[in-house]
Amino acid sequence: MQGPRTVAEQVANVLREAIANGTIKAGTPLRQDELAEQFGFSRMPIRDALRQLEAEGIVSIHPTKGAHVARMDSAEISEIYALRELLESEALRLSVPGLAGAKLEEAEQVLDQIDAERNVGRWGALNRAFHLALYHACGNRRLLGLIEAHHNAADRYVRILLSNLDYRNRSQTEHRDLLAACRRRDGDKAVSILMQHLREGSETLVNAIEGDGLSRKS
Repeated sequence: MQGPRTVAEQVANVLREAIANGTIKAGTPLRQDELAEQFGFSRMPIRDALRQLEAEGIVSIHPTKGAHVARMDSAEISEIYALRELLESEALRLSVPGLAGAKLEEAEQVLDQIDAERNVGRWGALNRAFHLALYHACGNRRLLGLIEAHHNAADRYVRILLSNLDYRNRSQTEHRDLLAACRRRDGDKAVSILMQHLREGSETLVNAIEGDGLSRKS
């Protein structure tokens, strides 16, 4: 995907990363004047960055109280993953028949990177890269844009799922099953694996939050 093209996108990327890795905690106020001073920009790109993060579900903006980092919420997880399932299953269905060998190799290389990567901060981005490689041939740029936005919104949850909940091995097994189905051009099987993968990830996170398993980490 293209790199940031505007100041607002650059600011959004920095804030998104800080929120995902826990440097900026859930519930933290995000004051435009303080951020403008910190980044050395005017308030306008800061405001636009916060609006972008609000659209991704990462930031909440109140008309009178201003912006703050959205709290970890089981309902939000369910919503994000339900939308991911709808969007990504359609993208995969469209993509599988035309997936080039180069993209399948790229997806496999990303899985190898995930296996070797020790930096938890990289896992969300690598997970996103794997999925987007498989959806590349769907022929719908708007659909891919929506999928990337929801991956961004899910990023901190994905990192928790893969690290704090010791889910990486299971996730990688499912990823490799998904890739194998794509190599066989078995679109129905690939979509079935993807849907189960997303549903079980969502259920694991929801159960952890509702069981207070993540309260000390959010």
